[in-house]
Amino acid sequence: MALRERDLTDGETVVLELREHAKALLWPFVLLLLLAAVCVATVVLSPSDPLTWGVLGLSALGAVAWVLVPWLRWRTTSYSVTTHRIAQRSGILTRVGRDIPLYRINDVALEKDVVDRLFGCGTLVVSDATEKQGMELHDVPRVDEVHVRLQELLYSADDGSDDGEWPPREPTRRGRR
Repeated sequence: MALRERDLTDGETVVLELREHAKALLWPFVLLLLLAAVCVATVVLSPSDPLTWGVLGLSALGAVAWVLVPWLRWRTTSYSVTTHRIAQRSGILTRVGRDIPLYRINDVALEKDVVDRLFGCGTLVVSDATEKQGMELHDVPRVDEVHVRLQELLYSADDGSDDGEWPPREPTRRGRR
């Protein structure tokens, strides 16, 4: 999916590979069915009418714009959680990505509206210790399980002390031990 073997650092392994929940394709699928029904009805009711080709052409353009493009966005958007980072990749023509090292994460929030709860998905909002805005992972399937697994990764190296020296798994800095 998002991260291939060559994208991983030494000792890093992929823990979770995720894609947006298929609910993101619900409305494009409904629209595809409606466009198909309009095309069939147009051909059956007036096969020799010159407007038939116009309706078919507009339906094809609508299918590309409102069905194919959302499907390609869904297909090319992925989230990966490794033992060292969270990675988000997306883009049809231009690939865009962002990685947040696990040691920089200081908050993981969970958002689920009524529809998300019905489908068993939700949004994870990952805040890191930088000036950049956090990362939002939309429509994550089984969001509760992913949230728990992410918390396990974050706290696996935490010694429980509040000494304020280094966050868990932060790389050692030069000149310090």
